[in-house]
Amino acid sequence: MKPDAEKARLDDAREHRAPWKKWGPYLSERQWGTVREDYSENGDAWNGFSHDQARSRAYRWGEDGLAGVSDGHQVLCFALAMWNGQDPILKERAFGLANSEGNHGEDVKEYYFYLDSTPTHSYMKYLYKYPQAAYPYDDIVLTNSSRGKHETEYELLDTGVFDDNRYFDVFVEYAKAGPEDLLVRISASNRGPDAAPLHLLPTLWFRNTWSQATGGSKPVLQWWYRRAIPTRCSRNRSATTTCTWMATCRCSLPKTRPTTRGCSTATTPCPTRRMRSTTSSCMAMRRR
Repeated sequence: MKPDAEKARLDDAREHRAPWKKWGPYLSERQWGTVREDYSENGDAWNGFSHDQARSRAYRWGEDGLAGVSDGHQVLCFALAMWNGQDPILKERAFGLANSEGNHGEDVKEYYFYLDSTPTHSYMKYLYKYPQAAYPYDDIVLTNSSRGKHETEYELLDTGVFDDNRYFDVFVEYAKAGPEDLLVRISASNRGPDAAPLHLLPTLWFRNTWSQATGGSKPVLQWWYRRAIPTRCSRNRSATTTCTWMATCRCSLPKTRPTTRGCSTATTPCPTRRMRSTTSSCMAMRRR
């Protein structure tokens, strides 16, 4: 890449010659429990829309996901969902404590890192550390709620799910070939001593606006090609398989800004998430 390439993209975006900033990391890690999604009668957003409900209820004002991107109006969203074969639900959004649950108030109990990004988001890199054991949802809530404000917080690391490095490093990278041509690479490494399953479910969906009174009609997502085209697949000595697929889709949007969660179709037996279209791959990964 030429050293002035990003400057040229910034100039094009500023002068409205090309929408280089239209797509970016605008998808939040957690939309549930926010005041914008408060549908309670008493203004209690946390208890009115819990994390447990988030996987089966459509939001109105936004969406959430891990390592996600969307357009500036959050009409079309993309994020990574995962499953380690142990969790009762898919890992698809950051989990945290409500104000009434944490001994120091609201707090997210996850480990994720934004490693890199250019000003136009023409390149982005993200890291999520995913335990191989079941995520201790109940343990975190119960232990923190029993501690006083002068005690330390009970963190995810304290639960023991990262003992012996039994976790995955999941990297997600984005690169723009054009203002609206976004390439995604997902790679995972098993940091533990034993082989362990990992299901990766990249998910593309619309935010559901059409069910609202003035939301317009449903958008349509179609494959440009009839099938995904495998372009590269390699296996290293650690028995970690890395595959890259190239596919193109086109979207037909309603006149008003939409939002969606399409139907659920997974190719492996994973916990299902209502109203999202997913593809799945499963790897039994050895230590790398």
